[in-house]
Amino acid sequence: MTVPNAKPLASLDEWEDDVKDRYPEPGVAAFKSTDPEKKKEQFRDYAKNARPSVREFYRLNHTYQTYDFAKGKRDDFLRRNRREMTVWEAAEYLNNLVDDSDPDTDLSQLEHLLQTSEQIRKDGQPRWFILAGFIHDLGKILCLYGEPQWAVVGDTFPTGCAYSDKIVFHEFFEGNPDSTDSRFRSRLGVYEEGCGLDKVQLSWGHDEYIYHIVKDRMPEEALYMLRYHSFYPAHREGEYDYLMSDHDRKMFDWVRAFNPYDLYTKSQAKPDAKALRPFYEDLINEYLPGKLKW
Repeated sequence: MTVPNAKPLASLDEWEDDVKDRYPEPGVAAFKSTDPEKKKEQFRDYAKNARPSVREFYRLNHTYQTYDFAKGKRDDFLRRNRREMTVWEAAEYLNNLVDDSDPDTDLSQLEHLLQTSEQIRKDGQPRWFILAGFIHDLGKILCLYGEPQWAVVGDTFPTGCAYSDKIVFHEFFEGNPDSTDSRFRSRLGVYEEGCGLDKVQLSWGHDEYIYHIVKDRMPEEALYMLRYHSFYPAHREGEYDYLMSDHDRKMFDWVRAFNPYDLYTKSQAKPDAKALRPFYEDLINEYLPGKLKW
């Protein structure tokens, strides 16, 4: 099966804007990323109203994110032999993803990270929580290694078992070879009831990558936030509970606590990265000192 290196989205932010279309902040009108006249009832027919670029992104994601593909990417990238960088250097490196074609923002990736972490800081959350906000999207440097967008961002989901119909654009899994593989078609597939998410191979992307970069150094609550913040079928739709352990269910309270900071903190107001750098370098040195292997 030939895997394409396609780039349907104008920028990676387009996927996150799309998530806000589907999951507007409680009590707040849906995020209007394209059409200011879009009526509330139109959001209920998501597939009909989604942008063509987003549809194509999910077609590629759902077609090519197979069990073997995800395993292969883990085997490759978790050798962590691409670069050695401090966390701040990684954030600056991520700035290479700024896309001049994105009409909705001129903020750098570093400034986006700071918007998230600064709101967490403003709310008086623990220092490790602030750091989780700062680093949660650093795994997007996968794009700078030449990885296609659909293998970096997107709603993550389990591979190796049946696909929930609550996954966005579920119909595109018809093109995925795993959908006709007898090993993977059942509810449990290659897993056992209540096996725990650590034993489940999710689709590959930036969440899993950053989790493995820092997994030996951050508190467990932060690691759940990092690893599962794009697992919307679970923490927003309530799917795949049968694969979770009781501990997973408890820890997902932290994932849900993080989610609003991930989705709803972006604005056009630019944080002053130069002024904030001393605070964040001190925070980084507390948990993730020195150069890390990426």
